[in-house]
Amino acid sequence: MTLIPAELEELTAAAQEWADSDPDPDTVLQLRTLLRTIADGTDAGAAAAAQELADRFAGTLEFGTAGLRAELGAGPNRMNRVVVRRTAAGIASFLQDTARDSWTPSAVIGYDARYKSKDFALETAAVFGAAGIETFLLPCTLPTPLLAYAVRALDTDAGVMVTASHNPAADNGYKVYLGGRTVKGPGRGAQIVTPYDAEIAARIDYTVPLDSIELAPDGYTEVSESLIADYIGAVDDLAHREGYPARDLDIVLTPMHGVGGETMSAVLRGAGFTSVTLVPEQALPDPDFPTVAFPNPEEPGALDLALKLAAERDADLVLANDPDADRAAVAAKDPATGVWRMLRGDEVGALLGRHIAGRIAAGRWKVRGEKTRSGVVFANSIVSSRLLARIAEAAGFEHQETLTGFKWISRVPKLTFGYEEALGYCVAPGLVRDKDGISAGVLLAELAASLKAAGRTLFDELDELALEHGLHQSDQLSIRVQNLGLRTEMMQRLREFPPASFAGSPVATAVDLSEGAGGLPPTDGLRYITEDNTRVIIRPSGTEPKLKCYLEVIEPVGSAADLPAARANARATLDAVLADVRTALGL
Repeated sequence: MTLIPAELEELTAAAQEWADSDPDPDTVLQLRTLLRTIADGTDAGAAAAAQELADRFAGTLEFGTAGLRAELGAGPNRMNRVVVRRTAAGIASFLQDTARDSWTPSAVIGYDARYKSKDFALETAAVFGAAGIETFLLPCTLPTPLLAYAVRALDTDAGVMVTASHNPAADNGYKVYLGGRTVKGPGRGAQIVTPYDAEIAARIDYTVPLDSIELAPDGYTEVSESLIADYIGAVDDLAHREGYPARDLDIVLTPMHGVGGETMSAVLRGAGFTSVTLVPEQALPDPDFPTVAFPNPEEPGALDLALKLAAERDADLVLANDPDADRAAVAAKDPATGVWRMLRGDEVGALLGRHIAGRIAAGRWKVRGEKTRSGVVFANSIVSSRLLARIAEAAGFEHQETLTGFKWISRVPKLTFGYEEALGYCVAPGLVRDKDGISAGVLLAELAASLKAAGRTLFDELDELALEHGLHQSDQLSIRVQNLGLRTEMMQRLREFPPASFAGSPVATAVDLSEGAGGLPPTDGLRYITEDNTRVIIRPSGTEPKLKCYLEVIEPVGSAADLPAARANARATLDAVLADVRTALGL
């Protein structure tokens, strides 16, 4: 697209105005360099600079249930101090209006080790402090679960975590939690959902002069490091000693260049796991994430260094966190093949559900911060496996399905355990009303150690689940797009030309989730269930430029001898379903 002179003049004027008021010299330099390149020539470099400038000023970042998340850089369509200051002012306005002079609102702010994270945290603290909000700042770079824990432990009305989680190194983001007196019930201390996101977004004024937003650079209190110790102690309490004394486990741990390494190591030590080796190349925070293409344990190759070290050490278990440690991955050596592999999120969710159910049945489950209550509730997102529902039913527990995302899972009343297939697990909602890769990690280590002491493995446990409830095997197809319009086109294609069958089994039910289903709020997605109970769900990702397809087949298993054939049949069916999904999407 070539800009006409009038458009280019308007664009450069907007960029110049931004640069004149931008408080960050780095982003000012970006804009002035682009403007100088445009002014100095008419060659391809000037055209490219104009296109880059146009993209940076192509609208404003949308504040939603994921808060903000985007590439770093100058302009209203990027993450930067200007956008953060205006967003913080909107949140402050929301808190002030909610309090309505009845109390002084409060907030706690955390940040990870990505580029500009601390700058954005300090910018937010300065806006909050000047707005009369009692503001607390975590003492150093820390995992997201520590911020979620602090919202509940300090009983603040809001929390802000500056992180882009597992996004590429060029990105940063802004998660918002509500607690204290702003939200009551099971959502207290959880990420924002509708209508709070819209109420905050309505208060973000992208036109207000930046210098009209007051700042109080010292208007916050730094949280004592004792809060970190309290969190570590509370998580260690989850790893019950009596009846589960085994701690003979050699663990390889990777924080994926993120901020979870120190906290995860401390939790494991406190729980009695003394043989923990960090992957040296990924042990320290590094915002460039130099050893991985994407700092997400789910991505191919992300665990290669950890698996290599585990094989060299003949370790028992690999634990991995994403950069802000709200997700956990686990890998082990399959005794049937002798090959190390990462367990799927659905496999880990089922293992944790079974482990917690066993602890509850044995009277060995107590979470600090939980109120005494009747009933146990397990929950998972609609795109996660149906196996947890069967585990809950067998244990006599209630089970609920939610929309994708922990902002929904964490709001389930009386939640005891919740998970989503994307490596997110909430094992202690009384401590952290969000996914927490650290508390999940210590429970996985406890389970692996107790199984090892009995001469068994995580894979043996998965076999037992298949024998009890049928083999639930899942897979996923993620289609990354450069143009978000392609996602819309593919979803529209499916709505206009719905598939009649998958893997030869006719579609028995087809549900457009945008119309709501089973009491769930509307969301953009399509769910198909075939006559043989194969399930296919297709939806746009809410945090990444991807279209995601979730597949699950269920194979009956009569005996242990039937497991190899059942797995082969399930894999063949999944491959056929994948082919049919690609065809339906026009790939």
